[in-house]
Amino acid sequence: MESASPEPTWRFLITPRWIGWHLLMVVSFAGMLWLGDWQLRRAMSGNGLSWAYTFEWPLFAVFAVVFWARTIRDEFRIRRGGEVRAQPADLDLPIGVGTPSAIAQAGDDEDDPELRAYNEYLARLNSEVKGHGKWHGLR
Repeated sequence: MESASPEPTWRFLITPRWIGWHLLMVVSFAGMLWLGDWQLRRAMSGNGLSWAYTFEWPLFAVFAVVFWARTIRDEFRIRRGGEVRAQPADLDLPIGVGTPSAIAQAGDDEDDPELRAYNEYLARLNSEVKGHGKWHGLR
């Protein structure tokens, strides 16, 4: 008896959803290159501001291709059961820097009387404005 071979990993690339993404990528890439060419023609006719856009649109097109390629690479890694490489935002940051450390310290502030007073103040403000705006149909 032959064992059923698993479906190839690349098959997700030809699903309707991914075909839509590929088409969007091709149209976006072509559109950005066209916009760069358009800006080049405007710059050549004397519009000085268009020189910056002449180089900016092709750069956007390159960024789009890089993003698309990285998305496909990450999808391959996920489907093969591998881990997606940690991005800089996922790294542990020193205490006091960035959001992850603020979340880690959230439990330390429960006994702070100043913080408790501030939270009570916010709760009082919230209760005072409940129903505000009903008379003019905003809520």
